[in-house]
Amino acid sequence: MRETKFDKDVFKRRLYNFILQLIEFIDKLPKSRVSFVIGDQLLRSGTSILGNYIEGQSASSKKEFLTFIQYCLKSSNESKVWVAVLRDSGRSSKEKADWFLKELNEYSSIFASSVLTIKGKKSI
Repeated sequence: MRETKFDKDVFKRRLYNFILQLIEFIDKLPKSRVSFVIGDQLLRSGTSILGNYIEGQSASSKKEFLTFIQYCLKSSNESKVWVAVLRDSGRSSKEKADWFLKELNEYSSIFASSVLTIKGKKSI
């Protein structure tokens, strides 16, 4: 089986498009205090994924890069919680929330694998 090279630019565009869809998703939540608070948390954690990934690309050391990738992982995991809460409380459609959860699971897997690789515990 041939291993494919990870393309950072393709992944960055994927994250950027994810954020655009996340903004649209949050804007369409019901207009209530609960939706606003959870949507705000999701907006912060979701956009943090891309922000930390971009910052990590210009890290000045391996240790600094690792820190940013770990933040990406944590933000991906936090975002999964907020999407699940919105889905399970009936504030979003199951289909749309499930798409976000699938994407976030993939991001978490990528970042977790990257953390292990950086720490020298596994190769991608």
